[in-house]
Amino acid sequence: MSIFVIHPAEFHAETGEVRFHYQLEDHRFTERLELGVGFALERAQSLDFAHLLDVAAAILGVSYYKLKAPTQIDLTALSLTAEDQKLIQDVYENGLGEFYTRNDLKRFGQIDFNFAPTLKPVHDLDWPEQSLVLIGGGKDSLVSVDLLTRAEIPFTPFAVNPKGPIVTSTDQIKQKPIFVRRYLSPNLFDLNNQPGFYNGHVPSTAINSAIAALITALYGYNEIILSNERSASEGNVEFDGRQVNHQHSKSFNFEQLIAESFAAASQNKLDYFSLLRPFSEVRIGQLFARTDKFDQHFSSCNENFKQNQDGPTRWCTNCPKCHFVSLILAPFMAPNRLQKIVGKNVLDDATKLNAFRELSGLTGHKPWECVGEILEAAAALWHLAHQDQWRDVAIVKTLKPELDAFYGAPTLESAWDQLLQDTNQHNVPEKYQLNEIARAS
Repeated sequence: MSIFVIHPAEFHAETGEVRFHYQLEDHRFTERLELGVGFALERAQSLDFAHLLDVAAAILGVSYYKLKAPTQIDLTALSLTAEDQKLIQDVYENGLGEFYTRNDLKRFGQIDFNFAPTLKPVHDLDWPEQSLVLIGGGKDSLVSVDLLTRAEIPFTPFAVNPKGPIVTSTDQIKQKPIFVRRYLSPNLFDLNNQPGFYNGHVPSTAINSAIAALITALYGYNEIILSNERSASEGNVEFDGRQVNHQHSKSFNFEQLIAESFAAASQNKLDYFSLLRPFSEVRIGQLFARTDKFDQHFSSCNENFKQNQDGPTRWCTNCPKCHFVSLILAPFMAPNRLQKIVGKNVLDDATKLNAFRELSGLTGHKPWECVGEILEAAAALWHLAHQDQWRDVAIVKTLKPELDAFYGAPTLESAWDQLLQDTNQHNVPEKYQLNEIARAS
């Protein structure tokens, strides 16, 4: 029987390098992280940091586990709390939901997690009041940056394997960032291309969050701030008795699980939350449009961030992300500004009609991408049909009658109004007074 084994990590304080070790059948893997060297040695030698290393080892293991996706996972070498164990089960079951669906693998409730006895941690770190903000290079994290800047709340930008839009947009922030380099085990790529091994989507937000927690312990931060909107909780399809969500590790349910794990690891001192959780994607588009500071520096196109390739010049204009971001920015921008950002007015390209039909729920299911809710896309398209500067572009003009017939004007009008309202379902600390910041001009 195939078993996936997660070994303890090694941390070399003199170089700031972490090595994670995994075994799957006769294959051994070693992944490396470069965390830098600007930390106090006593923090690197703390029990709290050692505990978070075990959590990270478990979460980063998904990249290697999925090669065979066995039903046995050996985590007995790790010291984990009850909260950690609940989180890790979720990462391997729901976090890999898209991977299971695309490979027709049923693993929900079928994986045997072999944990060591539950850890009762002894805490030995302080957690200074400083905020770490994850930067992805797209519009969402830059809206968080803008909100925090307007509120005059200090923060440090953070990213894993920065390149392309992450670097160019971080350069505009004018705050010194912390960057971590992640090196996957080289033999992973070799096996990905061999018969008998699986490949597919992994929960990258969970992985980057686990790495961010290591940075908070080493360098002294008490907040990890993400930029996940409320629509990230919407799933894509039903499979194996549950709703499968491409963005599961950006969902509100996952946010709560990982926040509980980090709280238990820090004596309730380390907070983890999404600053944009109260907002729809449309609302985030409205907030982004308030400034043109990042127009020529950001990109939400995932082609920029694929492993082992450089990606396009910011926007490919052909993927669901390029289409959706254009769609939710358009109501708040003139066509010429949007075209300067993306490089093309995709809303005036009739060859993309089927792509926008899929985004807006007129056909197929929600794309396997980080895009907003189906009704959100439909309402945005419908709203554009009532704006003089957008009503006659190809996509809007053609799909307006289809949207009216499928949803009805009252539903779409009501949906648009609701998208501009903020929800109370979030974990944003009260001190941020988010509604006031967002309403500020």
